[in-house]
Amino acid sequence: MKRILNSRQMQETDRYTIDVMQMPAMVLMEKAAEAVYRHLMDGAFDTRRVLVLCGSGNNGGDGMAVARMLTIRKVDVELCLAGNPEHFTTESARQWKIAENYSVKVVKNPAWCEYTTIIDALFGTGLSRPVSGKYAEWIEAVNTSPARVLSVDIPSGVNGSTGQIMGHAVRADETVTFAFHKPGCLLYPGASCAGRVHLADVGIYETAEAYEPDMRLLEHSDLRRLPPRMADGNKGTFGKILIIAGSKDIYGALYMCASAAFRAGAGMVKVLTVRENREILAAALPEAMVSCYDGGDWLSQLDGGIRWADYIGIGPGLGTGERAAALVQALLEKTDKPIVIDADGLNILSSHRDWLTSGRAPVILTPHLGEMSRFTGIPLRQLKEDPLGHSAVLAKETGAVVVMKDAHTVIGLPDGGTRLNILGNSGMATAGSGDVLTGTILGCLGSGLTPADAASVGVLLHACAGDLAAEELGEASLMAMDICSRLGRVIMSVRETCGFRNKTGREATGHAVKTAGRKNDGTQQSIRKD
Repeated sequence: MKRILNSRQMQETDRYTIDVMQMPAMVLMEKAAEAVYRHLMDGAFDTRRVLVLCGSGNNGGDGMAVARMLTIRKVDVELCLAGNPEHFTTESARQWKIAENYSVKVVKNPAWCEYTTIIDALFGTGLSRPVSGKYAEWIEAVNTSPARVLSVDIPSGVNGSTGQIMGHAVRADETVTFAFHKPGCLLYPGASCAGRVHLADVGIYETAEAYEPDMRLLEHSDLRRLPPRMADGNKGTFGKILIIAGSKDIYGALYMCASAAFRAGAGMVKVLTVRENREILAAALPEAMVSCYDGGDWLSQLDGGIRWADYIGIGPGLGTGERAAALVQALLEKTDKPIVIDADGLNILSSHRDWLTSGRAPVILTPHLGEMSRFTGIPLRQLKEDPLGHSAVLAKETGAVVVMKDAHTVIGLPDGGTRLNILGNSGMATAGSGDVLTGTILGCLGSGLTPADAASVGVLLHACAGDLAAEELGEASLMAMDICSRLGRVIMSVRETCGFRNKTGREATGHAVKTAGRKNDGTQQSIRKD
């Protein structure tokens, strides 16, 4: 997992590097400019005619240094200062003077349609107020130009901590960000403006102080947290999963959840559901054991299931009636075994949060934004404005791991930390996808992972399987069981790549998981401008 720093944390880390480690600010600026220059010259951008658009802050100073490096290499480049020279920082003032000394060409009225590449160095992560006036005009000119756009550290106009648009924002094709990932480049709508994000080492490293909040970006390599499959194990070794789900005429969610638990590695799955679902499940998923709770002995059926199980899931297709509510309440009262609560289980708890906080079991909650809004009472708009913060707050309040599902899923931890997944694709926004995720997380629990790691690895597995499905079928045609059916391929690829031994005792070999349009370093896919 790579560390993510918000704007405040990044400023503190800069200050620590300069003041405590005694790394001169101009050296850091030169390193940042060199990273942008190297990426620019790697061939992805047409450098026949380049415009560098600079503000007066340190982000602009980075751009000025890039313009100088391009000038030295005889690239046809023009530098446009959109900021006020009276507002130069110490470093940007020096970079402006150096640019003058190297005869960098300066232009006041760019011919926007003539450039092949525009470098956006207007505003950095410190932007704190909406963009307006001439700056908004500059940004709109960039966005309507035919040039490809490379942003420096973050697209100008994007809030570095939340990804919200501050009035107007540059829509870049690619962004070179420095030292650490920023939430603004990873969370929507900012992620749509950043395009493909490249992380550059510029000599700024973690401080000795703990970061609060602790935010991490999940990567493909985190799938290696899955432990190797024991060659001498039996079906009980790999986790006994109880899934309490389904209701009359609603069995699909249960079927998808149970199937995913098996595909994610669970050794045994028992479902507790209404009697009407018995024959359907027996035919569709004969590997699962079926028990029914709709008779007068429902409590004894629940007790028996709890005693049998190692891990429990509840909610998919359960309904929100009195019996369903009684099942949720009794489960939380009776067990200390890890529980994953999804869908109707969450809807029931939204009116009974005390059941959750008074229980003894480690809990994973898996709300989508609508369920999160009902559970917390926070409007959807506010949740989208700060998904990292809201998921962390709920996790701390309840003691649960909170998997807040969205285009980029946030995992809130009880200690206040968060983990962010940016893999996956729009095709996964389909009926049943959340049920498959619940089963995947249960399967990961069955492998012996902690709730925090099971949630994280489960989200990654689900996303990678979804990307494989989209690569083969296209995003528009993707269905939930397409994700489920590819979980095994992802797990197999991870085990091969990690060199886990197969049952013959020989080291396995293979290739890393291929995902649609995404690099293995966890950065997001290229997003073309409209």
